[in-house]
Amino acid sequence: MLQRIFLFILFSHLSFSLLAQEQPDSSRVLQRLEYLMENQKIYVKNREDKLEKLKQEAKALEGNSAQFLKKNYEIFENYKKFDSDAALSYILLCQKLAPLNNDSLQTVIHLDLAWVYSTIGRYIEASKLLGAVEPSLLGKDLLAKYYDTYSSFYSHYGQSNNRPEYYQASERYRDSLLTVLPKSSLEYRTAIAIKTLFNGNREHAKEQLLVLWKENKKDIEQRALIAYFLGLIYKYEKDTKSQIYYLSISASADIEMANRDNASFHDLALTYYDQQDFDRAFQFIEKAIDDAMLCKVRYRIIEGTSSYPIINAAYQQKINSQNTQLVALVVIVSILLIGVIIGLVIIYRQVQHLRRIRSELSASNQQLRALNNEINQTNFKLSESNHIKEEYIAQFFDMCSSYIDKMEDIRKVLLKKATNQQWDALREQLKSTQMEEREVQQLYVNFDRIFLNLYPTFVDEFNALLQDDEKIYPKKTELLNTELRIFALIRLGIDDSVKIASFLRYSLRTVYNYRTKVRNKAAGNRDAFEAAVCQIAVIDRP
Repeated sequence: MLQRIFLFILFSHLSFSLLAQEQPDSSRVLQRLEYLMENQKIYVKNREDKLEKLKQEAKALEGNSAQFLKKNYEIFENYKKFDSDAALSYILLCQKLAPLNNDSLQTVIHLDLAWVYSTIGRYIEASKLLGAVEPSLLGKDLLAKYYDTYSSFYSHYGQSNNRPEYYQASERYRDSLLTVLPKSSLEYRTAIAIKTLFNGNREHAKEQLLVLWKENKKDIEQRALIAYFLGLIYKYEKDTKSQIYYLSISASADIEMANRDNASFHDLALTYYDQQDFDRAFQFIEKAIDDAMLCKVRYRIIEGTSSYPIINAAYQQKINSQNTQLVALVVIVSILLIGVIIGLVIIYRQVQHLRRIRSELSASNQQLRALNNEINQTNFKLSESNHIKEEYIAQFFDMCSSYIDKMEDIRKVLLKKATNQQWDALREQLKSTQMEEREVQQLYVNFDRIFLNLYPTFVDEFNALLQDDEKIYPKKTELLNTELRIFALIRLGIDDSVKIASFLRYSLRTVYNYRTKVRNKAAGNRDAFEAAVCQIAVIDRP
């Protein structure tokens, strides 16, 4: 938890540093954007908490009609780019609360209601509301809001059906807006820069926007807007690095403000699609559509869903290609594994053959020796056979353990790819550790069976070394339990706790605790207990 808080503070500090720098560093802002996307719920929660607080404040002001209206209008302002349905509910509430004799206030609410209607796609209602307003009766401030709302209305409508005449109408109302805004105001300077851009004078527009970028270092909403249009300019100039830099800053600001009515993520998705980076393109288009759906912004939904099929098709094609490569890799690994097994079988047979020849030659040379030498030789063969069995069991168990490790490594690698949304179905399948657990349990069963086949009296001889009231027996369903299995490995000469822990898939502390616990139960010298275990079923060699 403390680590997450530290990272949050670190990236928050980084955000101010990135916003202040002049030279584009798309890798750093992209890294920050990805971090913000992973933690976007924090900013959504902040917005929801703020709205809940405003609602509580509004409830406390119900007795004061003017303040109650003002507080509900503030709630509307906070919902505008977060949840259009909720914004609509609150602006309708404000319409009911507004005094009928206050024409200016009624006009403001009518214009806001028209803006919301155009956002959610109710263009007929928006058009009727705007048509009912008589601009000649408005003061400069209301006239500016009127022209701005009309410009937004035609822009939203144009984005819904992609007809150029509506974009042209939006620009005409932007021109009218410029006639009533103070030329020194930030709104005027921003609008004139956007107009310059859409008129085709990109170089001059870039100069204007960069001046505004340097002057507005604290207004995150304004910087998000400026950064977005700078990103568009660099797109036209085919400067991809600067384009990603400014669009990423704009998108980061949208997350920090919990602004779901945004265009930056859609543009970033198309940018990365053009760069053949389909993973990021798919990630950003999903974010754009999710935000549009949550905010219920019709023109954003249309915009996002129109680009989604081509990006998704490219992304799925990449996933399919990776799956094909993965299948090929699995086949190659399987072939190599079969080759290794065949090689081991051949080597084992050759070794057995050489040993058999060596044994036959040794037997021929000893035919003239006395019966005592023949008995000693027979004992030696039996001892050597036991040694071979011990070596075989240890190598077999080590191979099985290594196989499990490799399978687990493959599972982790595939899980990491799936977590990066390369293939959701693969991720769900490979998240499961049942296969590993089942293989480990089967490994225990195989080891117990082979070991007890070679040392059938091991449990009884082992318990003979313990105190009478400290005997250790496996359950009816087990051949060996954990304690017996640890000391079975010690009997095979594997006395390193690290190796035992690796073989049995236990922690080092668990192995150490079991060894200590069993030694304390020894009937004789505790320090010599494990040495005595190693002598169980030993046949002395000559």
